[in-house]
Amino acid sequence: MVSREKQRELLSQLGEVYPVHASFRVDGEEEAREVAANLRYLEEHGLCIADVQISADGSAIQFGASYITARGLDFLADDGGLSAILGVVTVKLHADTIRDLIAAKIDAAAMPAEEKSALKRGLAALSQKALEAATTDLVRTGLDHLPDAAHWLSRFF
Repeated sequence: MVSREKQRELLSQLGEVYPVHASFRVDGEEEAREVAANLRYLEEHGLCIADVQISADGSAIQFGASYITARGLDFLADDGGLSAILGVVTVKLHADTIRDLIAAKIDAAAMPAEEKSALKRGLAALSQKALEAATTDLVRTGLDHLPDAAHWLSRFF
């Protein structure tokens, strides 16, 4: 009953009259159920405020004044709207955290202990600039192995 096409249509209608509220007129029970279901779904995701009243037995559906939210407008925007600008997340890793992560990989590597010690001494001696460059290179190397990175990233979605 819910469909992306209908959701986009309803949001677009609300967006066209924004900031004014809109009421929906429907033809028949089937269309009323479809509109009600899609408006409620959009409302549950914060894309609109839907004034939909459904009788206890589900036999009567009435539509009041509904409106699109800022999140709904941003959803319709090709560039993501202000949410894309305001929703930027900055991640900061301290130098010690990066050193600890690299040191753990060195410890886990299959190489002689003397070689591990030499690498860890070199890591400890890296300047801030050199550590930043090394981190950038490590990220670039990880991205060069995109099939592995994509598989890893899929665990978070």
